[in-house]
Amino acid sequence: EKTLRYPGHAEKMLLLREAGFFDKEPRRVGGVEVRPLDLTAELLFPQWQLGEGEEDLTVMRVELRGRHAGQPVRAVYELLDRYDRATGTTSMARTTGYTCTAAVHAVLDGLFRAPGVSAPERLGSVPGGYAHMMRHLAERGVVFRSREDDDAG
Repeated sequence: EKTLRYPGHAEKMLLLREAGFFDKEPRRVGGVEVRPLDLTAELLFPQWQLGEGEEDLTVMRVELRGRHAGQPVRAVYELLDRYDRATGTTSMARTTGYTCTAAVHAVLDGLFRAPGVSAPERLGSVPGGYAHMMRHLAERGVVFRSREDDDAG
């Protein structure tokens, strides 16, 4: 899984991590105890907020390859979701938040009954879980395109 923010983002985050900016252990700076992570968050989070008139988008492509009945197959799922101007909801909020609410509804409706804490991906292995998730997202305008073909190329 990859999340692309902008060109060079991963390298910058790696540099900050390696330099200790995400450390949770306090350090004494000018006679004050400071957790590097807290200072980093205080400085960076405001810069990551969308500015006036800025809109985000989410692009996702999932490609699966395998065999069915002894033959190679490929399935491709694609998503392009954009900021919702009507509600002011970011695409990141739509694609993550609506996925969470779909999982909550699956539990409330009795579709997902695993005890304890479960990884969200487990919902897809429950009969009807995948369809539930995709339907929930589609009802909110988050729509995946999918296609299957032989895996000849």
